[in-house]
Formats: sequence, structure tokens, C-alpha cells
Amino acid sequence: MDRISSLMDGELEPLQAEQQLKRLDEDADARACWDVFHLIGDTLRGERPVATRLTARLHERLAEEPTVLAPRRSRIARHAAAYAWSAAASLSAVALVGWISFYSPLAPQPQLATAPSPSQTVVPTPASPPVELASVPSDGRMNEYLIAHQEFSPSTAIQGLAPYIRSVSATQPAKGEE
Repeated sequence: MDRISSLMDGELEPLQAEQQLKRLDEDADARACWDVFHLIGDTLRGERPVATRLTARLHERLAEEPTVLAPRRSRIARHAAAYAWSAAASLSAVALVGWISFYSPLAPQPQLATAPSPSQTVVPTPASPPVELASVPSDGRMNEYLIAHQEFSPSTAIQGLAPYIRSVSATQPAKGEE
């Protein structure tokens, strides 16, 4: 092998080179080694190796391959399956939400009104006096504070346009002050 490499590099004397060429003619292993060394050299130089009869061999091999004919799946069947799966997913999502909302222990259970039995007498209780809410005088600073910090409210994302509407308040004189 080292003699083949030397022959390729041009380092042999003319008589030795002639002997190596004769050896390459007679020995198949030496020719294979010669081909491999040339392939390695071409690759190291970045040259594209030329394959001998590659295209012809490829066509021959393809001609020997059997042709497989299989029916294609129709587009309608694919679309129908996609619609069926999406409809099934939608129905299962609706069923899950309905089941959770109606049968969940966390959902408030409606209280049904019952009519009093005839043996019970209903005694009306006196109505409680109306509750008046305390009115705190405001100079408007609280509204300014709330508007300035409205963007940090966790409910801002839910309200839509409400955070952008300015709150307006007015004081009305008490009923006896007019």
C-alpha cells in the first residue's frame, strides 16, 4: 500500500513506478486500494468524485423494481374524517362543561320555593326601616387616585372599554337643604 501511495505522489523511481503499474494491472486488491486512495484525495481537495455509470446503473435497478399500484385515499374521506373528529371534540367539550356545571358539588344548588301548608299561619313581620348609606364628602381626590391606578386592577382585562370611561360624580344637596 505504501508503494501505491508513493506512486500516486510521484516519489518512485521510473523502474519502481513501472513495476507498480504492472502490479496494479494484475492485482484486483491493489486496484481497489488505488481507487480508494484517489477517492480520499478527491474528497480532501473538495473535488466531486465522478461516479462511473451511476446513472445507467440506477436506471437498470429501477427497471428491475416492481411497480406497486395502490388506490389513493380520496380527499372527501379525509375531509369527512376531519369534520367528524372536530364535531366529536366539540360535543365532548359541551358535555363536559354541562356535566361540571350541573353536577359539580361546587355549583350552587337552586333553592325551590315551597308553598306554606294550610296548617301554618303566616304572620307578617313589620317591615324594617330603609337603610341609608353613609355619604362621605369627597373632594375628587379619591376618583383621581382610582383612575390613575386603574391599569393595575386585576379586573381591567375583563371589563373591556370600562377602564377607559372616566367616572363622574356630583354632589346633590340633601332634601332639607334646598
